[in-house]
Amino acid sequence: MKQYLDLEDIKDLDNLIQKAITLKNNPFHHQELGRNKTIGLLFFNSSLRTRLSTQKAAQNLGMNVMTLDLKTDSWQLEFEEGSIMDTTKAEHIKEAAAVISQYVDIIALRAFPTLIDKEQDQKETILKSFQKYASVPVVNMESATAHPLQALTDAITITEHSIVKRPKVVLSWAPHPKALPHAVPNSFAKVMQMMDVDFSITHPKGYELNPEITQNTPIIYNQEEAIENADFIYAKNWSSYTDYGKILSTDQRWMINLEKLNNAKFMHCLPVRRNVIVDDSVLDSDQSLVIQQANNRTYAAQAVLKELLENL
Repeated sequence: MKQYLDLEDIKDLDNLIQKAITLKNNPFHHQELGRNKTIGLLFFNSSLRTRLSTQKAAQNLGMNVMTLDLKTDSWQLEFEEGSIMDTTKAEHIKEAAAVISQYVDIIALRAFPTLIDKEQDQKETILKSFQKYASVPVVNMESATAHPLQALTDAITITEHSIVKRPKVVLSWAPHPKALPHAVPNSFAKVMQMMDVDFSITHPKGYELNPEITQNTPIIYNQEEAIENADFIYAKNWSSYTDYGKILSTDQRWMINLEKLNNAKFMHCLPVRRNVIVDDSVLDSDQSLVIQQANNRTYAAQAVLKELLENL
C-alpha cells in the first residue's frame, strides 16, 4: 500500500482485516517499524475518535505524532491553480504540502464537504491536492465523499461479531436535525460490497446515495421489510444526494428501537444523537456494538499505517 485515499487502495480486504485483529491482540509488537518516523495529522474539521485513534495507532507503531488544526493554527490555504492570491488566503497548497512533507513521513488528512456544491465536493479538491503536491503517503481520515478508515473499522467489527457465514447487513437511514455528509454511508456501502455479506440499504425516497457507489445493492424503501431477520443494522443519517445537501425528512418513525432491532447487532460510527437516530434502550443494550467499533478505529488505522511504513 502506497497511500490510503479510499478503499480501492486495499489490495486484499480479508487479509487486512486479519492483520488488524492480530494487531489488536498485540498492539506494540511492531514499535521498531515506526521508530524515528513522524505522522502529521491535519484537520480542517473537528474530530474525536479519528484524531485519538489515529494518534494511538501511530504511537503503538512507535511513531512520533504532530497535529495541526488548519482552520485555527495555520495560514488559510489556496487550492485553485493560477489564482491571484490577493484575498485572505496566504499560502498555496503547492508550498504547504511540499513543506509539510519535509517534516513528516506520512500525512493524514480530514476535510468535510460543503454540502452546497456537489460537483466541487466530488472533486475532493483538498484531499487530491495534498496527494498531488505532497511527497509522502497521504491517508484519508474522512473527506468530502469517503471515510475509508471508518469503513475498514466496520468490516473488522462485523468480522469479529458474525455468528453466521454470510450475515445479513442493513444500512438504514435515520433522522437527524442537521444535514450530514455522505462519506460514512458511501464507504460502508463500498466495503460491504467487498465482503461476503447479504447487504441492502433502506431509506425514504429521495435519499438515494450516489448510484455509482451503491451500484447493484438492493434499495428497500420499507424499513421494517429491509431489517427483518437482519444480523447487523447500521443506522446513519445522510442528507439528500439528488437534492444535494438538503433535509427532506425528519420522520422519527425511522429511528431504531429495540423492537426493530430484534436479534440484530446495532452499529453506528458515532457521535450519535440519542433518541433521534436510535433509542436509549438500544445503545445501552448488549446488542450495541458502537463502543467496540470505536475501539476498532485504532486497529484499522494501525493496520493501514503499518502497511504504509513497510513500503516507505
